[in-house]
Amino acid sequence: MPERDFSSLGGTTLARAEEGVQGTGPFRKDLFAGKVVLITGGGSGLGRSLSLRLAHLGAKLVLGSRNEGNLQRVCEEVRKAGSEATYRVTNVRDAAQASALVEEAWKKFGRLDGVVNDAAGNFLARSEEVSPKGFQAVVETVLHGTFYVTQAAGQRWIREKQGGSVLNVVTTYAWTGSAFLVPSAAGKAGVLAMTRSLAVEWARKGIRLNAIAPGPIPTAGAWGHLVPGSGVEDAVQEHLPVGRFGKHSDFCDLATFLLSDAASFITGECVVADGGEWLVGNSFQMLRQMPPEFWEQMSAARKRSA
Repeated sequence: MPERDFSSLGGTTLARAEEGVQGTGPFRKDLFAGKVVLITGGGSGLGRSLSLRLAHLGAKLVLGSRNEGNLQRVCEEVRKAGSEATYRVTNVRDAAQASALVEEAWKKFGRLDGVVNDAAGNFLARSEEVSPKGFQAVVETVLHGTFYVTQAAGQRWIREKQGGSVLNVVTTYAWTGSAFLVPSAAGKAGVLAMTRSLAVEWARKGIRLNAIAPGPIPTAGAWGHLVPGSGVEDAVQEHLPVGRFGKHSDFCDLATFLLSDAASFITGECVVADGGEWLVGNSFQMLRQMPPEFWEQMSAARKRSA
């Protein structure tokens, strides 16, 4: 299978997926007026798109990511959309950095209303070849990082006697499992359990926790690590019952609703937005048929990007 470079994804696949995030979508333009939302992984991909959607709806943004250049660009886009944004370079695997990111919201804007845990890590690999370092990196980012940010926000909300909403980005293989994605599956399963556990524990404190399990939605990061060739891309799209990949607006519309006051009676829920994929089986299962040469190519690609 020929290699394909998805490092920038400037072509039509990504461009079409990102259509519609620069605007209010189906919502009234003042839906998030006066509110502050923190987004980890906010410098790229779905985190960037949700930042822009919420900015058009009046929200002020606090963004965290390890890439300062990306954060600066998204903050400028938010300002052009007519809102305010601040950022903090953050590795959520570090509890102190995660806590400092949360405190940035109060420092800059004096409040925090919502948290979106979108920071993640993932890669395709035969599980017998996953190194302890690789497993640790994914699980610490996905599970530990989500807990650190969520706990820091919850502690402040409880201390201030203020409610809030947390939205965690998971995946359907959090409950089905997935071959070749064991670190991510383990981490996301933990996040889903945490979401439901804290939804009960913190409900009387006015804190809601929900999750979204999106299906294949083209982003430069995800496509580069998980869709390693045009043949795989075509096969995944054909596998989807709806016959198309998701759009960033599909994710943003759902996330906006779950974060908003319109969803005030919804907590502990995980909403799937995958075009019916999980009902017919995870797309990654087709990789069981790949020859050894495919996995050698994937291993070489990971080493080049390390």
